[in-house]
Amino acid sequence: MPKAKPDHGSARAPRRARLMARDQAEAFLRALAQGNPAPETELFYQDHFSLLVAVVLSAQTTDAAVNKCTPGLFKAAPTPAAMAALGAEGIGPFIRRIGLWQAKARNVSALAAQLVERHGGEVPGDRVALEALPGVGRKTANVVLNVAFGQDTMAVDTHIFRLGNRTGLAPGKTPRAVEEGLVKRCPPELLRDAHHWLILHGRYICKARAPECWRCPARGFCNYRDKVLAPPL
Repeated sequence: MPKAKPDHGSARAPRRARLMARDQAEAFLRALAQGNPAPETELFYQDHFSLLVAVVLSAQTTDAAVNKCTPGLFKAAPTPAAMAALGAEGIGPFIRRIGLWQAKARNVSALAAQLVERHGGEVPGDRVALEALPGVGRKTANVVLNVAFGQDTMAVDTHIFRLGNRTGLAPGKTPRAVEEGLVKRCPPELLRDAHHWLILHGRYICKARAPECWRCPARGFCNYRDKVLAPPL
């Protein structure tokens, strides 16, 4: 079954800022942490399986859009066996409003079947096994390992990719380069929560088209050269 390729999209590196010094990067992250000491994913889920499915569905789609369709889907198919039995044709009507829904329906059906056949209906807690599942790439695996299994991973989506480059926190031409830079520069005790802080910061404040720098608690540590320090009139 071919995989959809949604994990990092067709992200192109934004204008890269000067690399932050290590102590500057730590101060940036701690400033974000002060406003949200216990960050969590915004995706709705009940267990490891529903988390995995929700993350697969969220590729190139907002969490809000996914959250509108998953309650009905998970009610109809709460387990891998039930989801596999539902099949792509049965999954499709629940997710028709999100992007790439046809490919995602096929992938969710296939990954559910593989969980039953190869993993006893359980979501595996290691990267190799996760990335072998249909529709699961590195970013999705990182989210599941972080949220479900408490591992110190950095899931780089388009928000974190943009933020790593724009701020100078971890400039890189590819999502993997940004991921490696963030892991290297993030204090170990902050790493598990850092990807939540950065995703939420990129989603609500350091936006793609109109960053709201005047609201940013970390702007004093940011190397972005075109800061917007006042809201538009």
